[in-house]
Amino acid sequence: MAAPTPESVELAKKRLAQAKARLDALNARIATEGRRLDTRRKIILGGLLLDAATKDQRFAGIVTELAHRISRDQDRKPFEG
Repeated sequence: MAAPTPESVELAKKRLAQAKARLDALNARIATEGRRLDTRRKIILGGLLLDAATKDQRFAGIVTELAHRISRDQDRKPFEG
């Protein structure tokens, strides 16, 4: 094997940087897709729960209690227990 030249070292560094950029882009796409699916699940679950609350008094009580928890949580200052 021939000794590496400065040009071959630079080319290898460039290829490495390109490969890292591709990997970062793929990881970003995976994270974005995960967040999208999580949001979709939450929206569907919320819709199902609200629909159930309109049809069943037990669920209506649960939704009311959860809504009160949300408003209480938002009234708290950060880092309060």
